Amino acid sequence: MAEEKEEDLFIPRLVTTDEYFASGHRACMGCGEALAVRLVCKALGKNVIIVIATGCMEVVSSQLPWTSWRVPWIHTIFENVGAVVSGIESAYKARIRKGRIAPKEVKFVGFAGDGGTSDIGLQALSGAMERGHDFLYVCFDNEAYMNTGIQRSSATPYGAWTTTAPVGEKQPLGQMTWKKNMPEIAVAHRIPYVATACPSYPLDLMDKVRRGVDIEGPAYIHVLSPCPTGWRMPPNLTIEVGRLAVETGVFPLYEVIDGEYRLSLELPELKPVREYTKKQGRFRHLSDDAIERIQARVEADYARLKSKAGL
Repeated sequence: MAEEKEEDLFIPRLVTTDEYFASGHRACMGCGEALAVRLVCKALGKNVIIVIATGCMEVVSSQLPWTSWRVPWIHTIFENVGAVVSGIESAYKARIRKGRIAPKEVKFVGFAGDGGTSDIGLQALSGAMERGHDFLYVCFDNEAYMNTGIQRSSATPYGAWTTTAPVGEKQPLGQMTWKKNMPEIAVAHRIPYVATACPSYPLDLMDKVRRGVDIEGPAYIHVLSPCPTGWRMPPNLTIEVGRLAVETGVFPLYEVIDGEYRLSLELPELKPVREYTKKQGRFRHLSDDAIERIQARVEADYARLKSKAGL
């Protein structure tokens, strides 16, 4: 499929003024995940049931007796979103089949962070995708367990500082393993729709949510959610850093529709990875050699992705 140009990601679309994730939540200033959740909810509309795992968004949005949610939502334990959302979808269909309720177009959506998706929640999510349930799963990836103190996850990038992958004399690198490629794991399940997105490109994000939720069967969207607190950066840089993740090839935007890869934004030339890392305190300890290793890995992965897209 032909790739979009960068200007295509900014073509005006109709966007509702209704807010289904309301203001007044307790997220940190500049929180990329709160912005991403707001945009996703705008794209989903009101006929939706959302299941959300324990994590930042559950904590900041639901301090009894207040809530920021203006749609039905269910909080479940860290590892259980895939199981709960598939159970709700099955129960709803069963009630229609038995004549208990009238058919109505309801969307079933799961939300979780990178820890609740690529780590502790992977088993339940894999089972739900394998069984073919009709649901959309959105991973909001801030690249660590931010809610409980910035501990590393399998989505933490190589070389990043976290509280459980600290930097010191004997270990000058920080995170020593490479980020798990969760979108490719989803693709391996041969589900009909997989995509990556970032709130720095809001129209692209909302378009992908609409496509994912409208398609029949499991759909997975992996959203990079810059975190000023955990990434050690000023809150006014959230959008800029999200764009740099895309423009450097660290987090490319693409879709996989029925196994066919499509770049959402093809970059004729990648910006240096150093432009991305220098904005974040979690990378300030990296040596030139470490940044060169990251640069080589990013370039190789991006070339492989372009090849899959036939470019």
